Amino acid sequence: MTEFEEVSTKAMSLPAESRAELAEILIQSLDEKENEGVNFAWLAEIRRRDQEIRAGASITKPADQVLKEARERLRCMK
Repeated sequence: MTEFEEVSTKAMSLPAESRAELAEILIQSLDEKENEGVNFAWLAEIRRRDQEIRAGASITKPADQVLKEARERLRCMK
């Protein structure tokens, strides 16, 4: 019996609540690996945007103006 089969057999013998908890833990561990790449990409994007702003290459707007414009656009979509 392989290690995988052994672990699977033991896991399947657990009560339903414990299996659900184990499944959640396993799924979260997969998400963490995927999120590492996403987090790295976002960090690179944040740095790029920060550099553009500091260099004066980007036009910025105050947050309240951006939110007001977004709300106006959403009202038009109804």
